[in-house]
Amino acid sequence: MLDSVRIVLVNTSHPGNIGAAARAMKNMGLSRLVLVDPERFPDPEARARAAGADDVLQQAQVVTTLEEAIADCVLVMGTSARDRRIPWPVLDPRESAGKVLDQLAELPAAPIALVFGREDSGLTSDELQRCQYHVHIPSNPDFSSLNLAAAVQVLSYELRMAQLAREGLPTKMHKVETTAIHNEIPATAEELEHFYAHLEQVLVEIGFHDPQKPRQLMPRLRRLYGRTGLNRMEINILRGILTETQKAVGVQAAGERRS
Repeated sequence: MLDSVRIVLVNTSHPGNIGAAARAMKNMGLSRLVLVDPERFPDPEARARAAGADDVLQQAQVVTTLEEAIADCVLVMGTSARDRRIPWPVLDPRESAGKVLDQLAELPAAPIALVFGREDSGLTSDELQRCQYHVHIPSNPDFSSLNLAAAVQVLSYELRMAQLAREGLPTKMHKVETTAIHNEIPATAEELEHFYAHLEQVLVEIGFHDPQKPRQLMPRLRRLYGRTGLNRMEINILRGILTETQKAVGVQAAGERRS
């Protein structure tokens, strides 16, 4: 569905930014890159910064003007961090993603362009007037300048999240749940009581806990471990640590008696 979306970079001065933008695109499932009059491309630094997104660079289209890059597009959005004299429809990245998907729902094969300007000055007023919408990333007003590839990543991410949501696909990695895995079986009440008894015994043996002056230590430890939801394997690990602690304390005590 996102094959119709093209990322257009205008007059990019640093080839590393082109490579980093290609990487950001591929991370989010975009593949169509159009370069308008780049200062240096192709370039080894672009390939290095692409970090495996070489196919995006190899398929990139290089054109002379923005007009050529967007001529066949039915929707054009330009990124802008500055206020303009003439009011224009402005979207944030999330709203822009929704607008793109609405357009794709109507005409899946119709090209759409997300346009990004120069590293130092962005898009000119004339270039922005060729865009139906302006997209503003609500960054920190005291430090609002974003790296070009970072801006591409933000819009590409929002676009992918919106796509996944509309297709009903998960946006998080889910752990495979199965009761057949021994490690994930919750500890029983009896196993927990054996652990707490063992823990208290060791704390007494190492001199950390005085049963005559308990200071609510064991209730506090019960509350601490209770919050974690210990499973059977974790109980076995903790009891193994306690057993080895007892052995170490016994060896030390025996050495002290010999001396």
